[in-house]
Amino acid sequence: MVYYKLSKFYQFVVKNNYFCPKITEKLVSNYKLNEANNHKYVDVKKYKDVEPIVKIEKVDGMELVKKFAKDMENMLGRKMDSVKKMAETAEDADLYHEYNATLKFDYYNAMLINTLDEDGNYVELGGEFPLDKNEHFNRLSVNIQQSVIQVPTSVYNKDPDILNGVYMSEALNEVFVSNYEKDPTLTWQYFGSPTGFLRLYPGTVNLVQLPFVRYIQAATSPKDIIIVVDASGSMKGLRMTIAKHTINTILNTLGENDFVNVIAYTDYVQYLDPCFKGTLVQANQENREHFKLLVGGLHVKGEGKVKKAVKEAFHVLNEVREHVYGSLCNQAIMLITDGAMEDFQQVFEEFNWPERRVRVFTYLIGREVTFAENVKWIACNNKGYYAHISTLADVQQNVMEYLHVLSRPMVISHSHDIIWTEAYMDTVLFSTQAQSLQLMSSVAMPVFSKKEKNLSHGVLLGVVGTDVPLKALMRLAPQFKLGVHGYAFLNTNNGYILSHPDLRPLYKEGKKLKPKPNYNSVDLSEIEWQDTDDALRTAMVKGTTGTLSLDVRTTLDKGRRVMFLKNDYFYTTINETPFSLGIMLPQGHGKFIFTGNISVEEGLHDLTASDVMIANEWTYCETDSDPNYHELTQLQAVAHYLTGKEPDLRCDEVLLKQTLFDVVVTAPMEAYWTAILLNASGIDDGIETAFIGTRSGLLRTFRYVGAEKRVAKRFLTPSDKENLFTLNHFPVWYRHAVENPAGNFLYYAPQEDMQGSLPCLEPSISFCPLVPSLVSMCGRVFLGEIDGSVMSQLLQMGMFKSKKTKGDILQPCDTEYFSFIYQPSVKETNSFIECGRCQKAFVIQHIPESNLLLIVVQADCDCSRQYSSITMEPREMVLVFILNLSLHNASVKCERMKSQKIRRRPKSCHAYHPQENAKDCGGAAEMQLSTIVFLTSLFVSSATDTAT
Repeated sequence: MVYYKLSKFYQFVVKNNYFCPKITEKLVSNYKLNEANNHKYVDVKKYKDVEPIVKIEKVDGMELVKKFAKDMENMLGRKMDSVKKMAETAEDADLYHEYNATLKFDYYNAMLINTLDEDGNYVELGGEFPLDKNEHFNRLSVNIQQSVIQVPTSVYNKDPDILNGVYMSEALNEVFVSNYEKDPTLTWQYFGSPTGFLRLYPGTVNLVQLPFVRYIQAATSPKDIIIVVDASGSMKGLRMTIAKHTINTILNTLGENDFVNVIAYTDYVQYLDPCFKGTLVQANQENREHFKLLVGGLHVKGEGKVKKAVKEAFHVLNEVREHVYGSLCNQAIMLITDGAMEDFQQVFEEFNWPERRVRVFTYLIGREVTFAENVKWIACNNKGYYAHISTLADVQQNVMEYLHVLSRPMVISHSHDIIWTEAYMDTVLFSTQAQSLQLMSSVAMPVFSKKEKNLSHGVLLGVVGTDVPLKALMRLAPQFKLGVHGYAFLNTNNGYILSHPDLRPLYKEGKKLKPKPNYNSVDLSEIEWQDTDDALRTAMVKGTTGTLSLDVRTTLDKGRRVMFLKNDYFYTTINETPFSLGIMLPQGHGKFIFTGNISVEEGLHDLTASDVMIANEWTYCETDSDPNYHELTQLQAVAHYLTGKEPDLRCDEVLLKQTLFDVVVTAPMEAYWTAILLNASGIDDGIETAFIGTRSGLLRTFRYVGAEKRVAKRFLTPSDKENLFTLNHFPVWYRHAVENPAGNFLYYAPQEDMQGSLPCLEPSISFCPLVPSLVSMCGRVFLGEIDGSVMSQLLQMGMFKSKKTKGDILQPCDTEYFSFIYQPSVKETNSFIECGRCQKAFVIQHIPESNLLLIVVQADCDCSRQYSSITMEPREMVLVFILNLSLHNASVKCERMKSQKIRRRPKSCHAYHPQENAKDCGGAAEMQLSTIVFLTSLFVSSATDTAT
């Protein structure tokens, strides 16, 4: 019956003289052949016939995830060891260094090195500094024997504090070099000082300030912070500008283990975001940037009533303790004001004394110091610190003072907690050499003064650390062991994704790639969205080991193609880190691997053939471990290793064995393809390339036409690489074909060819691959199915193209997309397109044993005017209709941003120590409040009398 309908359909095409009959005829004849053979295919040799040379190995997911996690633990452990050595060296160097206010010392300033003055002499602090390009450091010109110093432009580079810190930290240079020699996978190493300078290794020219704020989270334990800012009329002008900068600087010191809120006050209390009223939200990047945006819109008015605002802040912090959320460690109020006139002692007596659980830090804004004593008193009587900020240049250093105070308990107990930062984008421009664009994490450790006189004061010398490219970490979970659709992923103790093949942290603006606003605050549940009960997320966040199975609808080709899989997830924790590792293995294919023994000589002979390629992004051999290997491609490195030319190369023996087996087994394909080429009737016009890919990343290709005749100039287009952070991916055609039913043919049209013209596409007839379409710039994706009748009506509409208005800014959002999936039970359908005065008939027929639809449309009715908004030519051929339903409204955004999902808190908390010197608070604490209030009242009264 099916064949009869197809024949009738084919007769209809030929009778009406429609185009492409040759392809249609070949498809039909192939179908007849299969019908005659009862769909039987030639069987390959049974396994027992080849058993002596090959064997089948079962893939054990739990064994794999544990091994990968152990390898990652060892790698990250080496980074932590390097950081510990840096911290010990810096503390010892400070112990024997005496501060010298008249110290003169020359150092290499990263902004000035190799710079000449008008007379051709090197400028001061910018002597001759040899630089060489280094593949390991993103092909930047660096000096692996020497570090450099970066000083903010707002800081005098010969300030005594800077010179003493630079001189003291000079001892780190030897440790930097030693660490790199012992662990060549290390990247940037650094020491950052609260005074503002950064010592960076390897040395390089730097024209952009490094964001050191991402490392200073190592200086303190987790924090619950409420920022209270005076928005009264007296704060207008420069004072409010300084206050806004102060708030943003405080926000920059926070990380995803901290919680925060911002309150403004005049004669009433105003939450910057009413959504967050009465609570704290996680200080992840999305929320921090959200607050910064709101801070920019602050306006001054009315009279300042600080008492109400401070009382509200205490209420919130008490609620946090009682309901057991937030950081449950340090708690602090940051008061930013130009003065305080009220009698506010009662508030502290009621809410904070005598335990003083909440520290209060005060920042007096502006040049006037009339109410300085009041502001000092608040800080000094609540275990905080007072700072006077009169200019924008004062902000950074004064804000950092609070870190000294919060670090005191850690310093006194001499606890060196190691922290791992949230994922961040390494987008620093080093001179004009290159832009590094990759996800990173950093491991950092605080450095304390061990001098006896400083112990009770808790002097923080700085932070040491090193960066870890997540791409390098994920190489320890190689794709060839996971299979085509298998993948590994990492998330943090907060449930945020560090690495996942479906994490797309970048978007394109013109020709440049830029990070999305919340690229490092994407929750695991937003990507593995079929985990509706958060069972997978909860288990991984808690750091447990186990397995879970889910039915999933997954996407390929940047979300444009959809597949249905049943996935097995295996997960475990990475010891000594806040990270958890998971791997996914689909059920069905990939559970077993064919392996075999092939001689090196035989395999190498085939591997070096001109038609063979291997995945250069895969790590067959470790070329980063030695500068001598940096320029080698993976294929070159494999050849050098196997021939004994570079015996010291570290290569994956299992992967090499599998690759050699694959290349020998597929070698006869070249002779087969050549025979077809030599047979004049054996190759159809339009076929350009034959290819075969294997699980080991091997690709063997054969060209049927020369370069001058090729339509597809590139076989693997840039779009095959789904994004920068999908590691060790298989090409889309490979991934899609693997899930295709055995014996069926898969036709794959690259998306670039689908934007207006397909090969052999005429106004009246076309062959269309069933390409479900799905586009998502946000996090969550939903796929829906429709039946054939609805699909036939939607196919009348035309292909819609999303257009982005120039100047649009991408914002974090949840967007729902419907993708229409073809139902195999519907073999054909027909209908009409209404075009004003005429009707346009069309017929859709599924081509058996393929994923093709044959679409025939009547050509004598012009619908171009009616569908003028459609960008396609008037062939009225439609593949997919995309319906975008935005859920990005205020209530959804509010609930998502303040949601408190299960998280694993850091193990250590240093919020208090009995030996702490709380009198070191930045100002005189001896003056009694009653005296301050009296003098203040007297001053105000006198001023009023004078005015009268």
